[in-house]
Amino acid sequence: MPALVLQLLTGIVSLAIPGDTSAPAAGVSRELAELRRREISDVRYDLDWAVPESAGAALRGRALIRFRRRTGGLPIVLDFNAPAGNVGRVRSGDRDVPYRMVNEHLIIDGSHLPAGEQALAIEFTSTDLALNRNADFFYTLFVPDRARSALPCFDQPDLKGRFRLTLRIPAGWHAVANGRLAHSDTSGATQVLEFAETRPIPTYLFAVAAGKFFVETAERDGRTFHLYHRETDSSKVARNRAAIFDLEAASLRWLERYTGIPFPFDKFDFFAVPAFQFGGMEHPGAVWYRAGGLFLDEAATRNQLLGRASLIAHETAHMWFGDLVTMRWFNDVWMKEVFANFMAGKIAGPSFPDINHELRFYLAHYPGAYAVDRTAGANPIRQDLENLNEAGSVYGAIIYDKAPIVMRQLERLIGEASMRKGLRVYLREHRYGNATWADLIAILARVSGRDLSSWSKAWVEAARRPTVTATRTPAGISVHQSDPNGGRGLRWAQRVEVALGYGDSVRTMAVELRGAEASIRLGSGRPDFVMLGANGVGYGRFVLDSASRIALLDRVPRLKDPLMRSVAWASLYESVIAGELDPRDLLARAVDALGSEHDELVSEQVLGLIQATYWRLLPDEPRRAVAAGLEATLWRELEAAPTPGRKVGYFNALVGVTLTPDGLARLEAIWRTRTPPAGLPLSDEQYTTLAEAIALRGVPNADPILDEQLGRIRNPDRQARFRFVRPALSADVRVRDSVFQSLSDPANRRREPWVLDVVRYLHHPLRAATAEKYIPQSLAMIEEIKRTGDIFFPLGWLSATLDGHQTATAAAMVTRFLAGRPDLAPRLRGKVLQAADGLFQAAAIVERRKSAVDNER
Repeated sequence: MPALVLQLLTGIVSLAIPGDTSAPAAGVSRELAELRRREISDVRYDLDWAVPESAGAALRGRALIRFRRRTGGLPIVLDFNAPAGNVGRVRSGDRDVPYRMVNEHLIIDGSHLPAGEQALAIEFTSTDLALNRNADFFYTLFVPDRARSALPCFDQPDLKGRFRLTLRIPAGWHAVANGRLAHSDTSGATQVLEFAETRPIPTYLFAVAAGKFFVETAERDGRTFHLYHRETDSSKVARNRAAIFDLEAASLRWLERYTGIPFPFDKFDFFAVPAFQFGGMEHPGAVWYRAGGLFLDEAATRNQLLGRASLIAHETAHMWFGDLVTMRWFNDVWMKEVFANFMAGKIAGPSFPDINHELRFYLAHYPGAYAVDRTAGANPIRQDLENLNEAGSVYGAIIYDKAPIVMRQLERLIGEASMRKGLRVYLREHRYGNATWADLIAILARVSGRDLSSWSKAWVEAARRPTVTATRTPAGISVHQSDPNGGRGLRWAQRVEVALGYGDSVRTMAVELRGAEASIRLGSGRPDFVMLGANGVGYGRFVLDSASRIALLDRVPRLKDPLMRSVAWASLYESVIAGELDPRDLLARAVDALGSEHDELVSEQVLGLIQATYWRLLPDEPRRAVAAGLEATLWRELEAAPTPGRKVGYFNALVGVTLTPDGLARLEAIWRTRTPPAGLPLSDEQYTTLAEAIALRGVPNADPILDEQLGRIRNPDRQARFRFVRPALSADVRVRDSVFQSLSDPANRRREPWVLDVVRYLHHPLRAATAEKYIPQSLAMIEEIKRTGDIFFPLGWLSATLDGHQTATAAAMVTRFLAGRPDLAPRLRGKVLQAADGLFQAAAIVERRKSAVDNER
């Protein structure tokens, strides 16, 4: 037996000694997981779960857990994050087995269980931590380590099990789970549904939802799909239904062709979850989607339509990347996410031939990646992880946005054929099992004949992005890259396209950046501007020199290539937040450019840039000084826009920025008469957003508007959300104070998307002065929020808290919090720094502007 295994076993054996104080750590440590992976195999879960009609009543169940163990005499350590009283009898065969509950683990003395086949029957009561319970429906969400809060299990990704479920639910409810429905008894007040055993899946992918659902059924390619939902707008369902099923079927066909492996699970059903915490979750046989991502409004933009196709393709790709082959440990969770995003682009693109997909890829990934990678809290793509109770903090824009950029660069490096061949080998060799990044990179290196170790070190295993500058020399251009952290000796090998502006023409050249520096020789003539990364492929902080900033600001709307325009706008915004360009100059140019921008994606980018600059980087007085002109431009462009998809972008921007009395009166008239701008149909949800925006501005008749809006809402889930959010819109600061204090109770934070809406309203720039006092307590709550919330909630909470602020006082609150908490978990500290980066930038810009004004006086 290897020495490491013997050492681990010895540590666990001590747990069986009476009076011994040692115990496995809370959570699931890597040490425990590695031991169990060596000792335990062939896991099967037979679950019998009773779901009461009342959301306040407990879920009780019985689990028969069967497995094989290599070594007899050692303790069995199951994971169950619940009070000791939530465990009833534990039996092996026909005899009770003694157990202990220690640090979120159910421990059974190994002397009761010899080596070989085992079967433990455990009676238990679930906690509600991962059971999203509502008045008439519930759904589970176990990623990354929440299964252990609902049932005793081996809650680690590399101990895959087969699940068989018996579910007892109220009459009149529907249910969906991973397995096929094998048998049902609906004769009594309680239905009994038996679901067939699944293929091997990790515990985080086990899923069940039950409640008062509508069910849509369709057949595509000989496969039957079921869509469970709670959308009461029948016209919206009818308008979207066929497209949803078509997209699912098309994604499955594409992935079967690409991978050479038929769909690896037994069925494909999905649930459109109201106000879901994620965009989607890839449980095999029972995929969850955010309902709003599937059921689009009549005036959906092309980007929204492509976004839905990409979302469906992303979750479907997970059936192979993540579900069929699962990462061994959550430090490699990025592998499943990067390939889901990477494949989604390949799958969805051909259905939208009118969209510039290189541009769409750039806008979908680069801004999000840069927003984190520029910060002091940036993390590498692949992170160390010692305990799964920290796995939720691994997620973020680096995984979802930077990783696809890096994977696209890898495909360009080794070639599409080598990438596809390597992925087929990877999926075949590890099907229904687990793999690591080392496993995959070794396969890709083998099939491509390239050494990828140094590439991986810079792009996958190191945080931050290179800083890349272009210096004009007598002979041409010198391009230099440097490490923003310094001292790591890193070089990011990449091909960088350089755009050179001469009058009204642009010349592009490519430079291979391997070491610290590369050069481009030029002929006669000095370019007006030099812009790096012009084709949207290179990755880094591409610095504009002062002459290039001035020239590019003038030229950007006239650049012929929409992708180059997009990169130019992003580069200019980087200059603004770096303090190199006045935000008022960028805002003025962006507003002027709206009338000449004909690409819908770039138009959406410019509208987003306008709103970010307007709210974040302008103090109140300069903001109000430009409000009338901005609103007039948006109304003009709204009227001139040729399609509903183009019009909705301008309308949403108006709802976001309007401050003038005349502008508010026009919006209120639309809401009151329910007469939208010509050519722009508005949904009930858009009227709700409009009513909330009007109330947020503090109009005198806000309460009657909100009363009437509540009466207009017909969907019970949207009614519940509106009632929850409404107090945060109050003009009375005492009411808002009470709302904020109520969020200190975890029970009031269960519907996380609703909570984030509330926090954004409380901290909106128009309310920032009265909301600064919430910042210290909001920061102090972050550890509890991490412990009780789902994986994206801590960063969402922090961002919603800080995004509306721009003062040095608010920035100082964050700095003091971090200084006073040297023991704060590094990943959580990183999340605070990521969320606070925009505040730090805004405060610096606003303070510089104040100093300049004071000096002028």
